[in-house]
Amino acid sequence: MSSVAACATVAIAMAQGVLAASFFISGRKFQITADSLTARGFSLYGMVDVTRKGELVPVVVTGFRHATLSGLCQSFLVDIPVLGTQTLRLTGGDRPAEASDLFIDATNETAKGTDFRGLDIGVAQGAIAKGPVEPGDKASRFFDPDGVGQQAVSTTLTDVRVSAVALSADTLSVPGLRVQLERGNHACP
Repeated sequence: MSSVAACATVAIAMAQGVLAASFFISGRKFQITADSLTARGFSLYGMVDVTRKGELVPVVVTGFRHATLSGLCQSFLVDIPVLGTQTLRLTGGDRPAEASDLFIDATNETAKGTDFRGLDIGVAQGAIAKGPVEPGDKASRFFDPDGVGQQAVSTTLTDVRVSAVALSADTLSVPGLRVQLERGNHACP
């Protein structure tokens, strides 16, 4: 299976909620952007993901019980022999995407605007209750139940930019999903 076909298969499986929550990561980063993200049940905690080769990748896991994303874009850079760098880009249509039990394992996250309701900073990771904790993470040797976490009843984030190594969701609905492969680097803005 070519790397482009593999990336497309993974992306479509994530969009359909088929991909399992716990998996070895590739270790390659991809971009996720959204004009706005509104969520009920927010959590944030540190974790370590593992590549198939056993390499350890420290991440910040951001969890959302239910999220609505406007202006969603996801992009992967794929190197194809002979053809060079290609960008696999997934975008949503005019209506917002919706997800339940959405987890983003990120190495960098930014948002120009943030609004949290019922915010707790410094809660023990093992005591997070307002937002979700990925079940596979709780069983991991890298999950520290006494580590520092953050939670909120709800949040609204605007102009969201994420560099991630993994994304999983119980459900993800993207009305008007468009998958496009373009030569060169056309990462999400």
